Amino acid sequence: MEQYEPDRLTPAQVAAVRRSFRNGRASLTRRSLLRASAGGALAVGGLGALSGCGIPAAGKSQGGTSAQDHSAKEKIVNFSNWTEYIDVDDSGKHHPTLETFRGQTGITVKYTEDINDNNEFFGKIKPQLAAGQDTGRDLIVLTDWLAARLIRLGWVQKLDASNLPHAFANLSDQFRAPDWDPGRAYSYPWQGVSTIIAFNKKALDGIEVKSVSDLLDNPKLKGRVGFLSEMRDSIGMTLLDMGKDPAKFTDGDFDAVIARLQKAVDKGQIRRFTGNDYTSDLTKGDLAACVAWGGDIVQLQADSPDVDYVIPDSGYMTATDNMLIPNGARHKANAERLIDFYYEPDQAAALAGYVNYVSPVDGVRPYLEKIDKDAANNPLILPDKAMAAKSHAFRSLSQKEETAYEEKFAKLTGA
Repeated sequence: MEQYEPDRLTPAQVAAVRRSFRNGRASLTRRSLLRASAGGALAVGGLGALSGCGIPAAGKSQGGTSAQDHSAKEKIVNFSNWTEYIDVDDSGKHHPTLETFRGQTGITVKYTEDINDNNEFFGKIKPQLAAGQDTGRDLIVLTDWLAARLIRLGWVQKLDASNLPHAFANLSDQFRAPDWDPGRAYSYPWQGVSTIIAFNKKALDGIEVKSVSDLLDNPKLKGRVGFLSEMRDSIGMTLLDMGKDPAKFTDGDFDAVIARLQKAVDKGQIRRFTGNDYTSDLTKGDLAACVAWGGDIVQLQADSPDVDYVIPDSGYMTATDNMLIPNGARHKANAERLIDFYYEPDQAAALAGYVNYVSPVDGVRPYLEKIDKDAANNPLILPDKAMAAKSHAFRSLSQKEETAYEEKFAKLTGA
C-alpha cells in the first residue's frame, strides 16, 4: 500500500485518504466503526457478558472509585483513542496539540490508537475494571451508549470540576445534559457526530427531498433510498419524522418505526441499509438520497459538487464520543488537565480543523477561521444556534431494551 504525503494533497484529499485507509481497510471511517452497538452487543464484551460472571448488572453500582493519584510526581497521561481521530503533522508522526500540551504543562501524553470497536475495547478492559484494577489507561474515548454503560456500572471516576474550568465554561449547550450523565459529572465530549439527510442533486433531477417522509413515501425515489445500519441513527431520524422524541420514546413508538421502515423495505423503496459505504453510491447517483453522517458529507462535498444535504424541520440526531477516566487510573489530575486543554477554543479549533467532526466547544469559530474558513462556516462542523437547537440525542437504553431493539432492527435490515 502506498503511503500518502499530506503536504502534497489538499485538505479534502488528505481527509479522504485518512477515511479510506483507517485501520488498513478500505471503506472504513471513524463513524462506520461505531456500528458495534448491534450484533456487537451480543458478542464479546457485550451486554450478555455482564451477567453470570460476577459483574453487577448495569445501574446497580454507585459511582466510580478513585485510586491513588500519582499526577504530582509522574508527569504523564496514558490516553487511548480511536484511530485517525486527532491532529497530526505533515510527517504523520507527531500530534501538534499533544506537543503543545506538553510544552504548557510539562506532562507527556502516551497516546495509543487502540480502540477500533466499542464492544471489542470493552471486552479488553472489562476484566481489570470488574476486578478494581488499573487498566493502564488514564483517559479513554467511548461512544455515548458505551460511556453510559460504564457510568452505570460504576467503572469510571467522577471528575473534579476544579480541574476543568475551560470545559465547564465552554461546553456547547447541546451537549451539556445527556440523560446518562446529567451535568457531565463523569464525561466530556471529544467530538460530536450529526445524522442528516444527504442527496445527489443530479440524481434527484428536480425531486424535492426535505424529510424522512420524502425518502419513504415518494414513489419517484423507489429503489434509490438508503438508510443507515446504525440503529440509533435510522430509528432516531424516523422517530423525529413521526413527531416522537428520541429521548422519550416508548416500546410502542419503536415498534411503529420498525413497521414503517419494514413497509418501505417490502415495497422496494429502501435500496439498502449501509455503513458509510453509502458514500460511493451517493456520489455516483445510485442513491438519490439517504440518511447520512455529517462528517462524510463534509468530505464528499469537497470533491462532488452534486452532493448536498438538508436538515429536516423535524430535527436531526446527534451522538458523541466521550472522554472518561476509568477506575484505577494513576494520573487522574493529569487526565483532567488534558480534558480541559481540549476545551480551550484554540486547541479545539486545531482538532476540529483536522478531524472535521462536530466540535463540542463554544468559541471555536474565530480560531478555526484562521486555519480553514470553509470549515469554520460549515454548520456540520460548527453548528449555529438554530441548527444546534434542532439536534436530538437517542435516550439511553436498559440492557433489556438494547437487546430487544437491536434484535428487531437486525431482522429489519437483514443483518
